[in-house]
Amino acid sequence: MTTASTTTGSKDQTNRWPLPFRLLYTAALIDGVGFHIGQLAVPVLAVALLSASPGEVGLLGALSTAAFLLIGLPAGVWVDRLPRRAVLVSADLTRAALVASVPVAWWAGWLTIGQLYVVVLLTGVGTVFADVAAQSYLPEVVGRSRLVAANALMMSTNATMQIAGRGLGGIVVQALTAPVAIVLDAATFVLSGVILGRIRVEAPRRRPARDPGGFVKQLRTGVRHVTGNPLLRPLALSTASINLTMQLTTTLLPVVFLRELGLGAATLGLFLGVGGIGALLGAVTARPLAERIGHGRALWLPGLLVAPLGGLVPLIDTGPLLWVAATGWLALAWRTGVANVIGVSLRQGATPDALLGRMNATFRFLLTGALTIGAVLAGTLGQYAGVRTALVVGAVTNAVTWLPVFCSPLRRLERPPTVD
Repeated sequence: MTTASTTTGSKDQTNRWPLPFRLLYTAALIDGVGFHIGQLAVPVLAVALLSASPGEVGLLGALSTAAFLLIGLPAGVWVDRLPRRAVLVSADLTRAALVASVPVAWWAGWLTIGQLYVVVLLTGVGTVFADVAAQSYLPEVVGRSRLVAANALMMSTNATMQIAGRGLGGIVVQALTAPVAIVLDAATFVLSGVILGRIRVEAPRRRPARDPGGFVKQLRTGVRHVTGNPLLRPLALSTASINLTMQLTTTLLPVVFLRELGLGAATLGLFLGVGGIGALLGAVTARPLAERIGHGRALWLPGLLVAPLGGLVPLIDTGPLLWVAATGWLALAWRTGVANVIGVSLRQGATPDALLGRMNATFRFLLTGALTIGAVLAGTLGQYAGVRTALVVGAVTNAVTWLPVFCSPLRRLERPPTVD
């Protein structure tokens, strides 16, 4: 799920939103803190306590998102058929149980890299349903007229949680060990599920009749809506390529920090938190930027501007070069934050209610599938060509990810479309 912020300004802003959205927002805050702690703690546990190789770390990263490739598309059909709030609650409680099994096994002396593989894969299944349901539920909770504002708030607070969650995760892992950090991850899933269970949409939007035809036909309808739409198709291609190239770097950062540079988990968390600052700045500036230059230009121009700065990330080392690389990481994350707000609002606005689950599932299939492929490539390159090679490949390929939008009708789009 998208996460929320603890800043005073964000709290004041949420007071102007209806209660169902405020509950969704609060649950996302809690869920997001745990998610980012766990996202750091699991690979650190694998590297530091289970002596995982670069290839094993890459496989761990791939399995954490592989569920989107395995069930991402059919999940959209199921979400369109099921109550979305119930899907969210069930996904949180299921993931809590799975994540909790890791520290229990560690303290019992049973934990293996194989169990980590299984847990991250099955937790990913829960994340598939949670993410698709959350993005499909948001228009029902806030209405289509407020989608850009709602997504800007949710994405900016997600970025805040990247800063706070990863920073806190690094401190907890450093001070209390990775298994304790993973316990906190499990507890936040439980609390998030309880809060989501309290949501009641006072004036629910009339749900359209279910599309005719069987399961496969409904699935194909959702895929065609994305791949056949001249606005959504280039958006999907560009965003998937961003995810893949960023994952080439993110997957191997624990290996670089803990094994190559000899730095601790706290420093790793701080570096990742710099990316969270960039994502927060991107989410906050997305709306005014789009209003000033148009939504289409806001999708490709930031990518062109930050392309040279991405080349700073492979220079990462101890001393001043650590912060040189952090500057490049900040710039890449800023561009990603802008793209998330504008892109999510565009695809929600261009999709009728009856197709929201399938549209979001198709995007999640493509975008998170790209993360899976990126993790596999990172592990393979790190194992056989070296960790630095993977970082260089990630920087070079990220520099051209804005081209699909630039070469499409999106290039000069002033405002996102709106459908009923």
